[in-house]
Amino acid sequence: MLDTAPIRQDWTREEAEALYNLPFMDLLFQAQTVHRAHFDPNQVQMSKLLSIKTGGCPEDCAYCSQSARNGAKLSAAKLIEVEKVLAEARKAKEAGATRYCMGAAWRSPKDRDMDALEAMVHGVKELGMETCMTLGMLDDNQVIRLRDAGLDYYNHNIDTSERYYSEIITTRTFADRIDTLNRVREAGIKVCAGGIIGMGEKQMDRIDMLLALATLKEHPDSVPINQLIAIPDTPLADVEQIDPIEFVRTIALARILMPKSHVRLSAGRTEMTDEMQAMCFFAGANSIFVGDTLLTADNPEEDKDAALFARLGIRAMALGDDGAR
Repeated sequence: MLDTAPIRQDWTREEAEALYNLPFMDLLFQAQTVHRAHFDPNQVQMSKLLSIKTGGCPEDCAYCSQSARNGAKLSAAKLIEVEKVLAEARKAKEAGATRYCMGAAWRSPKDRDMDALEAMVHGVKELGMETCMTLGMLDDNQVIRLRDAGLDYYNHNIDTSERYYSEIITTRTFADRIDTLNRVREAGIKVCAGGIIGMGEKQMDRIDMLLALATLKEHPDSVPINQLIAIPDTPLADVEQIDPIEFVRTIALARILMPKSHVRLSAGRTEMTDEMQAMCFFAGANSIFVGDTLLTADNPEEDKDAALFARLGIRAMALGDDGAR
């Protein structure tokens, strides 16, 4: 029987903790039941992410190779040309991606870059793809300009819980993140917001991170759940890798708390076995990034994803199909 429970924004920590700590099979059963109520369980949405401006970021995010502050040896580069972005978007569409995400290593974009960003959005929209950008914090004028250019989604991850946030980032606050999400949503752009698992946080931080998203006025349309990629020379280079079962529990809780959101199995898939990825799909993940690079990190190649999808009987969502029931 399908789950017909209403979409809620009033989840409590006690409820979320009780769900997270259910016997594993019970948790997966509940997550899969919720998933089937709202999505085709055998469809996965495919996005492609391109770094349009790499390195030299003034933020001190402890996980990031692009920070100018944390010791990673990645050289800064300028914003790449619009036509190169569009050429890569054409390749992504041919490979089956329906959403094209463009990410820049900025605290926030400069006004001088807005014309180029708008041109990128226009160009990708003309290819018939959904558009997404992640550019850091935005002011009201920048949000309006991106919306009017046709931007569909804006990604701004909250990364972790409010309690643990200052252990990971000190150059901006958790409240700054939420303010940007609210500004984007109020302008009519769809929100993409999730976090990173395995940064040394406690179980309750994972729960609280999801609660922060699930208790927003509206749930994010997309919720990327990343497994930390421990990058050499960053402060988190030697952090202990998270237990796979804990990661799957996080995916399952995200699905239950935010039933209509696309839950994206994002960074870290190169470190996951096929069996772990399959378990994440069963727990409610229904979106991935395709292509061999994810910003500056490795990602499974398309033929490997295609082989896994064939083994699991999973189909890629077609353009214009969000997999919803």
